[in-house]
Amino acid sequence: MLRFRLTCSALLFVMALIVPVLSHAADHTSDTLAQVRKAVAAKKAILVDVREEREWKRGHLAAAVLLPLSELRGNVDPQQVAAKLPQGAVIYTHCASGLRCLTAGDILQKLGYEVRCLKPGYTDLLKAGFEPAQDSDQ
Repeated sequence: MLRFRLTCSALLFVMALIVPVLSHAADHTSDTLAQVRKAVAAKKAILVDVREEREWKRGHLAAAVLLPLSELRGNVDPQQVAAKLPQGAVIYTHCASGLRCLTAGDILQKLGYEVRCLKPGYTDLLKAGFEPAQDSDQ
């Protein structure tokens, strides 16, 4: 019985460490990709690519702004973020697979932005009709 209690205690301890890491305040948006495209075209929203610069150079969306998650995770300067992302616009974050955009969304929300994270990654957004940039190293 003592062995079972120790095992349960150890399991609860590990869960207490893991769950906060996996949870996010930001969640994937329920906005359709058509709504996203329309809001970006109307300048009511900004599409933010949170992938790393090397990924960006291999290809990115024409309407996107680069703001790598690694920059946001460091000692982020709110003024530098504000230079790229004006307050008042909806921020749609995207990455390669829909995970990093959640972490970036958490950080941007703490800076006061209205963030909506996209579950479709870069390749999926291209397949959905988002225009690729012509200046990438593809």
